[in-house]
Amino acid sequence: MASKKLRVGLVGTGRIGRVHAQTLKQRVPEVELVTVTDVNQASAQQCADQFNIPHVAKDLAEILSDKSIDAVVICSSTDTHAPFISQAAQAGKHIFCEKPIAANLQIIDQALDVVKKAGVSLMIGFNRRFDPNHARIKQAIEGGEIGTPHLLHIISRDPAPPPIEYVKVSGGMFFDMTIHDFDMVRFLLGEVEEVYAAAGVMVDPAIGAAGDIDTAVITLKFKNGAIGTIDNSRKAVYGYDQRVEVFGSKGSAKSENIYPDAVTLSTAETVRQGLPLNFFMDRYLTSYQNELAAFAQAVANGKQPPVTGADGRAPVVMAMAAMKSVKDNRPVKLSEIE
Repeated sequence: MASKKLRVGLVGTGRIGRVHAQTLKQRVPEVELVTVTDVNQASAQQCADQFNIPHVAKDLAEILSDKSIDAVVICSSTDTHAPFISQAAQAGKHIFCEKPIAANLQIIDQALDVVKKAGVSLMIGFNRRFDPNHARIKQAIEGGEIGTPHLLHIISRDPAPPPIEYVKVSGGMFFDMTIHDFDMVRFLLGEVEEVYAAAGVMVDPAIGAAGDIDTAVITLKFKNGAIGTIDNSRKAVYGYDQRVEVFGSKGSAKSENIYPDAVTLSTAETVRQGLPLNFFMDRYLTSYQNELAAFAQAVANGKQPPVTGADGRAPVVMAMAAMKSVKDNRPVKLSEIE
């Protein structure tokens, strides 16, 4: 590397791009964020000004041609992820890329092949693995504290649906929302062999008109014999609902929602507490810091990143199986998709 710190260029300065830009500048001392770019140059300049980033590149090619840059962080639109991964790998840059890699397995496999041939590191941005609560559940499972896992249940509900313009290009709820949950079930209990999804449009008819769904329950059969469920909604009126439980032969491990404070107010009329944190950037702030630090450390130590390209591919297979299950109204084995 050109210096002790990992020198990074970031592409894509939308919502998640700015989360990563701020995190890299303020919370990951192992990294030096030296440049950003976006197809909207005004957005890139605004991001640079906001977080004191020294340079705005005109495009990704400019970043890749800079020999002093060690790695790129890809936060651009989903359709650019795979080509940008390939371009960065061919330029010899290490890569952190937001999920999903693509919605097409052939395109994913081609990009991963380029990465393998280039010999660079690739990490996919499934940040929830790095949330301290989820990590503690993983520790409880691996340490045998709850015995043999029997059941897993994930509740993942957004406080409000995204704009319809986003819904039309996102690839669908299973790809832009549930994909985090698909990664989480693999992280906690290993490989899934069968998916059955029941879904509908219960939040906003416009979502259905755009060809998507907004409510779903997904049943999973794991290769190790465990059974799981994922419960999704685009709109929980009380806030961002993120709960996980794994039940086993010796007990259970469960994480609840996080609140702005830990106060319960009790009166003669009621017992109540405040609403949970209302946005993913608040709920998972620590996880973004942890994942980017893990990427920097993996590159610095020449080790495989903790979330590989294969880890990025597997949830896409699960999302495809869930879509097929809804369409065919039957359980779908992942082997049908592979």
